[in-house]
Amino acid sequence: MRGRTRAMAAAAGIAAVALVAAACGGGGSETGNDTQTNAAKATGGEITLRGCTPQNPLVAGNTAEVCGGNILDAFVARLVKYDPKTANPQNDIAENIDTSDNQNFTVKIKKGYKFSDGTEIKAKNFVDAWNYTAAGENGQQGSYFFEPVEGYADTQCGAGKDGEADCKGHPAKTDKLTGLKVVDDYTFSIKTTEKVSNLPVRLGYTAFAPQPDAFFADPDSFKTKPIGAGPYQVDSVSDTSIALSKNKNYSGEFGGNVDKITFKIYNDEGAAYNDVVANQLDYTDIIPTDRLVGNGYQNELPDRWLKQPQGVIQAIGFSPNDAQLKNANMRKAISMAINRDEITKQIYNGRSTPADSWVSPVVDGYNKGACGDVCTFDAAKAKQLYTEAGGYKGTLTFAVNQDGGHRAMAEAVCNQLKNNLGVNCVAKIEPDFKTLRDELNNRELNGIFRNGWQMDYPSIENFLAPIYAKGAASNDTRYNNPEFQKLLSQAAAAPSTDEANKLYQEAESHLAQDVPTFPTWTDDALVAWSDRVSNVKVNAFGVLDYASIQVKQ
Repeated sequence: MRGRTRAMAAAAGIAAVALVAAACGGGGSETGNDTQTNAAKATGGEITLRGCTPQNPLVAGNTAEVCGGNILDAFVARLVKYDPKTANPQNDIAENIDTSDNQNFTVKIKKGYKFSDGTEIKAKNFVDAWNYTAAGENGQQGSYFFEPVEGYADTQCGAGKDGEADCKGHPAKTDKLTGLKVVDDYTFSIKTTEKVSNLPVRLGYTAFAPQPDAFFADPDSFKTKPIGAGPYQVDSVSDTSIALSKNKNYSGEFGGNVDKITFKIYNDEGAAYNDVVANQLDYTDIIPTDRLVGNGYQNELPDRWLKQPQGVIQAIGFSPNDAQLKNANMRKAISMAINRDEITKQIYNGRSTPADSWVSPVVDGYNKGACGDVCTFDAAKAKQLYTEAGGYKGTLTFAVNQDGGHRAMAEAVCNQLKNNLGVNCVAKIEPDFKTLRDELNNRELNGIFRNGWQMDYPSIENFLAPIYAKGAASNDTRYNNPEFQKLLSQAAAAPSTDEANKLYQEAESHLAQDVPTFPTWTDDALVAWSDRVSNVKVNAFGVLDYASIQVKQ
């Protein structure tokens, strides 16, 4: 999710793409460099990385957050892989993906591509996995991503009295998507309800990964020993660490250098950073806010840090449970009462940039200024809207996760809301991201909450549909606007990228009116490493490039 440019074009058609892996820039600078690219390919050794607690077991179709997603990236392979430098899609398990109408697709997979358990990947491993993830009765976080496939609606459970899915009282009609068909061992077809011009771009997302037969025989086994087809395999899973080693059956072209990767779970980003400084941890993707002041990390880690743009947007969401936040003027007031420029300078020391859109500037389709006045600091106007909305009675809580280093930001936001609106705002610090995600999924939070997003694939659509479409797993605000939905469908069916982007931008304009969330800032990737490793690079999504990092010999 880190793009070194400010535009990553999303492919509109479906053509086979070249199998070329381009690496991202090296370290110790604002934009990276390529001085390490031609270094001798060292192999072997073990590394330790900062990790955080995954919300769910490491199942591709049930992982919708970065703590689990970063680990899955190391041991899961998909039809398509994104180039680490440009985020352009390249074939991985797919031999080719063909269509003549952007509605009927034929997928041919490579023969001999194996899972880490030694079994060969067949077309049915994709079809079975996708059906399992889509089926409402299985409660998978990635279900929404199969919404374009024909028959998806029939796989979803009906709603109960509270409007939420009730699979017991209103079971789905089927657990199979009619739009998926196995043609032969190495070919399957996809039929979508409407035209979907960027489907091949989406197919590199984790939810579209295949699953081995062993998963369907015993899904619970994946709690301790998940199986994938990526360059690494999972050896052990515990509350404190997750250990991976090279997959001896890896069949792809994107293998790594190191023999073993261990994700050490940290709830305190400061502890992880200090361990990197002391060479007790090899990599962290978070620099504590107190080390950003005066660029202190640069003095403590000379030539051991990297900063570059990435496909990440930070936002603040409104709890759908909180009746006091139903008024759109109240939501606009809270957004306009926040001085984004002050926070990005004082808390993040320029690492972050005030956001003016719900979409990251690194993707094609970003519309500068889409947020309009809602994202413009205006204390007087904010106070006026707040008063007209009747004010907020009691304590407004702002929920964030401690393991992401958000305490200082949350306290700064609450201080601004107190000063500019007179509201009693208190930061609610959850110990880890899993806890925050569970509370959101279970509808246990009131007030406001941090709502950051790391792109799954390089498209404006990915910053809109998975977060704001009705029924989407990451739609934490339960936003539901029929006109917004209609525009998403029209954009997906558009014959060209330019036409699609215009429709997606029109859909985004509804967010500026309804304000289910409001964007706050975009983050650059800022990572650091020990002096034990070299060739450290991050990809266009902000994730460590596991294929590049090496242990110094």
